[in-house]
Amino acid sequence: MALRICPLCEATCGLDVTLQDGRAVKVRGDREDVFSQGFLCPKGARLHDLDADPDRLRAPLVRRDGALVETSWDEALARVAALLEPVWKAHGRDAVGLYLGNPNVHNLDASLWTRALIKAVRTKNLFTASTMDQMPRHVSSARMYGHPDSIPVPDLDRTRLLVVFGANPLESHGSLATAPDWPGRLRALQKRGGRLIVIDPVRTKTAELADVHLAIRPGADAFVLASLVNAVLRSGRAHPGPHLAGWQDLAAAVAPFSLDEASRRSGLPVGALEALVEDLLAADAAAAYTRLGVHAGPDGTLTSWLGDCLSAVCGHLDAPGGLMFPHTATHQSRPTRAWVMGRRHSRVRHLPEVRGELPVATLADELLEPGEGQLRALICIAGNPALSAPDAERIDRGLAGLDALVVVDPYLNETARHAHVVLPPPPPLQRPHYDLAFSNLAIRNLARFSPAVLPLDPALRPEWQILASLTAIASGYPPQTPPAMVDEVALGQLLSGLLADPTSALHGADPEELKREIGSTPGVERMLDLLLRAGPYGLTLQDLKDAPHGIDLGPLEPRLPDVLATPSGKVELAPEPFVHALSALARPRPGASLVLVGRRHVRSNNSWMHNVPKLVSGSDRCTLWVHPDDARQRDLVDGSRARVQSAIGAVEAPVEITDRVRRGVVSLPHGWGHGLPGTRMGVAAAHPGVNTNRLTDPAPVDPLSGNAVLNGIPVEIGPG
Repeated sequence: MALRICPLCEATCGLDVTLQDGRAVKVRGDREDVFSQGFLCPKGARLHDLDADPDRLRAPLVRRDGALVETSWDEALARVAALLEPVWKAHGRDAVGLYLGNPNVHNLDASLWTRALIKAVRTKNLFTASTMDQMPRHVSSARMYGHPDSIPVPDLDRTRLLVVFGANPLESHGSLATAPDWPGRLRALQKRGGRLIVIDPVRTKTAELADVHLAIRPGADAFVLASLVNAVLRSGRAHPGPHLAGWQDLAAAVAPFSLDEASRRSGLPVGALEALVEDLLAADAAAAYTRLGVHAGPDGTLTSWLGDCLSAVCGHLDAPGGLMFPHTATHQSRPTRAWVMGRRHSRVRHLPEVRGELPVATLADELLEPGEGQLRALICIAGNPALSAPDAERIDRGLAGLDALVVVDPYLNETARHAHVVLPPPPPLQRPHYDLAFSNLAIRNLARFSPAVLPLDPALRPEWQILASLTAIASGYPPQTPPAMVDEVALGQLLSGLLADPTSALHGADPEELKREIGSTPGVERMLDLLLRAGPYGLTLQDLKDAPHGIDLGPLEPRLPDVLATPSGKVELAPEPFVHALSALARPRPGASLVLVGRRHVRSNNSWMHNVPKLVSGSDRCTLWVHPDDARQRDLVDGSRARVQSAIGAVEAPVEITDRVRRGVVSLPHGWGHGLPGTRMGVAAAHPGVNTNRLTDPAPVDPLSGNAVLNGIPVEIGPG
């Protein structure tokens, strides 16, 4: 038996892995884990199947005579250098882009090493999955609290009222709110007399559990939230806490938003909105939780901001049972200057940079539009933009035309099929794990570390070594530069920064003594050890190794004003860009008769869990949900095929007639469209589904964050 933290979603459950003859044969929940206490979802239960998937690449691939063939690591890295160096020399650093996919934040090696790679590549063309997902949350946190990673989470285990906008944690297992066993925790909320209210156009699994489900019209969430904030402020029962700035400006900004108009725009009864205001004001502990369904809409940043404002004006920000700030065990540096965005812009659409990234919605433009500064090469780490990004058909064409595409991925997937070099990382059970990102989003303070469960396949390399070699190449060093040498440089830079940072527990410590204490073995464990030692709890990596089920550091505690990094030293309730955007929201908007939204499934995680047989077996999950009234109007019958047409493309999908979607809304899941020529994912190809991102128009983006608009896409449907 061996213990492991699951790396497949944000719940970070503890696993108990059964080993037999040097391989993992069974996975169950670790009942002694300090956080998950035995909970396990279907994805985690098949981790050993994912690990042993015969379609996983076991050696690097290079393209020869048009085909990808296995080769040695030395040849593969030499080919990377041979491909990229001429592009840099002829066209400059910005001609080589970087794309980082979602799995990077589930991976300790990538979490620690992608920053070094970004710095070495020195390109303005950095794209990540963040601008299809949580970027509105980062921008609202940066404006309100001074740091994009200062993200308050619902204090789930102590709240008495949870109001959920656009989230389905019973199937996603939480997002930007790390908590194992959301189903159990939400039922516990109800058992202690609390209530769950879900606002979503789809009757999701979470909505079915809720005490109240309000089937909102997609795109109306920001208006509804503004009206709720206004109603609370006008009630005379709001709570102007000591750490809140901009109270009067917020009141003026939301004044035009009435519950009556919110009802008209959203399709929700005005009485239900009035009851919600009363519930929020009467609750002694409540939290408003906004997530992907609204963040990926046209007003994603406004919904994130207004959700926090709603908690704040009701007195539930930084209070037990409300929205609270986790206190992670690793050191978190504080900004030394005011947060800014738009330091540079994309070449074609002139979209602003946010957190160093350009919006993924313009990736196809940068690949395909000719001219000075066009992308000629791309390094893609754990991403599949040919399937998972908006305007996927054009991205696919753009990838096919690159001079160089270097992919770090265990599969020959829809993106990697265009690669010139593919560098496969080891399976999850062959590498150590610590959740750097999700510990900072957990609903309870804790620290857990997992050593590798299985020995490294001798044909593979640790992912940190792969990324260190790419960093060396991007820095102008020979491809045969030993990764250990690059690691020593990176470790020295990390150590110097921690010693110089006055907020670090290592500030002013003896560097030589620290080096002796963390040891001389290259790899990510030394870096993690330093970050733990520099953190607020004085932990070491050995402390975590000695506590294999994790260390519980206690419930969330109030952290204001210490967590703030705003110029005023207070929570900024009314940032000027948000107030300005809110005035535009008050104006009428044209509507569409039918709009497309996405949906979650407990057995899926974007596009990277569809090659495990027991996770895709059974009925077809990639169906088009259509309300019965909409189906009758369009002559669609259950099980038939429908053609779905948007402004940029069309797909055909099997119809599933259901009242789980409100009238005027259809739903397709994200992450499907497998089986394209050149891929090597047999199970996924047998269950291909359709790619909803061939319908996603890249033109509209959330103007405050650059986030892609993936929900509320105007479509027309008819018989296929």
